[in-house]
Amino acid sequence: MENVLRPLIVIGGSVVITLLVGWLVDRLLRRADSRHHETPLWGLLRRCRPPLQVVIITALLRGSYRQTKIPWVWEHRVGIGQALSLVLIGASAWLVVRAAATVVEASYARYATSTRDPARVRRVRTQVTLIQRVVIAVVTVVAIAAMLLTFPAMRGVGTSMLASAGVLGIVAGVAAQSTLGNLFAGLQIAFGDMVRIGDTVVVDGEWGTVEEITLTFLAVRTWDERRITMPVSYFTSKPFENWSRGGVQMTGTVFFHLDHAAPVAAMRKKLRDILGDIAAWDGRDWSLAVTDTTPTTIQVRAVVTAKDADDIWTVRCAVREQLIGWLRDHHPYALPKVTTAPATLPPGEQWADLTGAKTRPGRNGTGPSPKPDGSKAPRTGRG
Repeated sequence: MENVLRPLIVIGGSVVITLLVGWLVDRLLRRADSRHHETPLWGLLRRCRPPLQVVIITALLRGSYRQTKIPWVWEHRVGIGQALSLVLIGASAWLVVRAAATVVEASYARYATSTRDPARVRRVRTQVTLIQRVVIAVVTVVAIAAMLLTFPAMRGVGTSMLASAGVLGIVAGVAAQSTLGNLFAGLQIAFGDMVRIGDTVVVDGEWGTVEEITLTFLAVRTWDERRITMPVSYFTSKPFENWSRGGVQMTGTVFFHLDHAAPVAAMRKKLRDILGDIAAWDGRDWSLAVTDTTPTTIQVRAVVTAKDADDIWTVRCAVREQLIGWLRDHHPYALPKVTTAPATLPPGEQWADLTGAKTRPGRNGTGPSPKPDGSKAPRTGRG
C-alpha cells in the first residue's frame, strides 16, 4: 500500500501545489491590473504563468522523486535527475525570457501612449526590440552552458578549454570578426539613433521602409513589397538617405521640359488649383519656377510638400499627370517637339540669310546669293 500511496502523494502533491501557486499568482496579477489601469505590466505578466508552473512542478519533482520508492525510478535515479535538471534549467530560461519580454513590451506601450512624437516612439521601439533580442541571446547561451555543465564529461572539457582560452579567443575573434562587427553595429544603431524601425530610407538606389532590425541584419520593405536584407554594418560604414531623420515631413519636386513659349504664369496658377484638390498635399509650401534652359527647351520645376514620404509620392504623381494633361488640352504648343525632317518652305521662295532677302530657286532649288547691297549676283552655268 505504501508503494502506491507514496508515488501518488509525491506526484499528486506536486501537481496540486503547482496549480495552486499558478492560480494564486494569476489572481494577484489580475487584481493588480484592475487597480492600475495606467500600466499594462500586470496584465502582461499573466503570460508568465505557464513557464512558472513548469518551473515549480519540475523543482518539486526534482527534490522529491527519490521519495517515491518505485524500483525502476530508483534504478534510473541518475538519469531521471539529469532529465529533471535539464527541464528545470530550460523552464527557468523560458520564464526569464518571458518576463523580460513582458517588461520591455509594457514599457514600450506605456511610452507610446504618453508620447506624441512618432520619431521618438520609433527610436524607443528600436532600442527595446534590440534589448529584448540581447536578453534572449544571453539567457539562451547561459542556459545551454548550464545544461552542458550538468554532464560530468563536459566539466573536463570545460577545464581543458579554459587552459587554452587564449588561443581559442584569438581564433574565435578572427573567425567571427564579421559577426562581432555586425553585433556591435546593431548596438550602435540602437543607441546611436542612426536608423529606426519605420524610417523611410534609400539604400543602393532602393526606396523603402525599415521593417525589422536585429543584431546582425536589417530588413527594408520596398514600395513594391520586396524585402531587402542587409547587414547592419552597412549602415555604420556607408552613407545612406534617411528621409525620416529629424521629422517625417517631405518636400518634393516635379520637373517639366517644355517649349520656350510655355505659359509659365498660367502654369503657376493652375498648379495652385491642382494642389487645392489633392488631399495628400499638406498646404505648407508650393512654388513653380523656370530653373534651366537649353537651345530647344526650358526646365520648369514645381515644388510641393506633404506630411510623409508616401504622401509626397502621391502629390508628385498627381501634379505631373494633371499639369501635363492641362498643357496637352489647352496649350499644346508648350509641349516640346522633336524635329524629324527639314522645314517645308513656301513654293518658289526660301530664306537666303539673316538680311531677309529672297531669291528665286534654281533647277536644284538653289538660287543666286544676294550681294551685301541687296542685288543679285550674276548667274553662272546653265539653268
